[in-house]
Amino acid sequence: MSYIVDRRLNGKNKSMVNRQRFLRRYKQHIKEAVSDAVNRRSITDMERGEQISIPTRNTHEPMISHGQGGKQHRVFPGNKQFSSGDLLDKPQKGGGGTGSGKAGNQGGGEDDFTFFITKDEFLNYLFDDLALPNMVKKTLSQTKEFKTRRAGFVSEGTPNNLSVVRSLRNAHARRIGMGSGKRRRIRELQEELLSLQAEPVPDLLRINAIETELAELERRLKMLPFIDQIDLRYRSQVKVPTPSSKAVMFCVMDVSGSMTQDVKDLAKRFYLLLYLFLEKNYEHIELVFIRHHTSAKEVTEEEFFYSRETGGTIVSSALKLMNEIVRERYLGSEWNIYGAQASDGDNWDDDSPLCAKILGDELLPIIQHFAYIEITPHEHQALWYAYQGVAQANKSKFATAQIKGASDIYPVFRELFAKERYKEAV
Repeated sequence: MSYIVDRRLNGKNKSMVNRQRFLRRYKQHIKEAVSDAVNRRSITDMERGEQISIPTRNTHEPMISHGQGGKQHRVFPGNKQFSSGDLLDKPQKGGGGTGSGKAGNQGGGEDDFTFFITKDEFLNYLFDDLALPNMVKKTLSQTKEFKTRRAGFVSEGTPNNLSVVRSLRNAHARRIGMGSGKRRRIRELQEELLSLQAEPVPDLLRINAIETELAELERRLKMLPFIDQIDLRYRSQVKVPTPSSKAVMFCVMDVSGSMTQDVKDLAKRFYLLLYLFLEKNYEHIELVFIRHHTSAKEVTEEEFFYSRETGGTIVSSALKLMNEIVRERYLGSEWNIYGAQASDGDNWDDDSPLCAKILGDELLPIIQHFAYIEITPHEHQALWYAYQGVAQANKSKFATAQIKGASDIYPVFRELFAKERYKEAV
């Protein structure tokens, strides 16, 4: 048997390369396990990883072995029980275990291979086939996050930022500039001295004066410092804002008397799933919660999920409030605006056409996407039919879906935001 040893470095995270290769190889198994986990547990538990089990028969690694043929020499140990030519019984399946379970009449097997995936890996598999419609990061706006960048050189700074090369270069330029006049004068005096010394009768007084001046110039040149304080240059580093994408998510929910607590719980799960999806695609997300019955108001997350109010239903009040908030706070090129409305579909008959008009004429032109989910096990209500005309005219920005139970949340969510359903906006 041949062994191949991979001695490539894995960095500080040991076996990270092998782990990623393993996750890619069993991607389909993991995606199926993640889908089962979504249906099995509450959406509020999405902030943790998941334990994945894979049948052992599917985890066998490929091996390199010798083919048929060739000569082999084997040495077998002796024994006291068997002799040459004895027939051996075929071993029974299973058995030999140390478990405490009762015996059965079926053959044994192997335990599943179980491992744990992190929260980030869980979310990546959860949203692997999804894409937000019109996912366009329209502008990169300045935020409170900063990163350090080099910004040239300055004359003041800390010793650890001192640029030795730039400082020596400045010192050399300074010495050249301050000594050039003196060196030129020295060359002139030296030429004059040579000419005086070459005369038949040298002018001793002039020669002495030249020699005195040369000595003074040489002394002054030597007094020029090799490096001075004004020569020092320090590397400058400045903090610049880090660009990031920003999104705002509007959660609109009916809290009228027709909305039971079970229906509200299903709506909460859908909002949480949508928020996790937005969190994966945007660095900064703001949430706006709007509850409505006959009137609408903006509330906190605590009030949105847990306060109790009842009354009639006028959906247009919530859409009007959303439109006002968008135009006052978020109408700008730096914001990606998303909305999700949950309702049982029950609405005052005369109000449904007004809802369709507000949504189609005022909201959809300025937002990225709007999703309406009708949570009811029965036939569609008036609001659903009023929205169908808007959905046909705005297929890439508006989607409607019906949820009958908790098990429908994830499939409906995937259908609303499937990659193949939308074209990338330009």
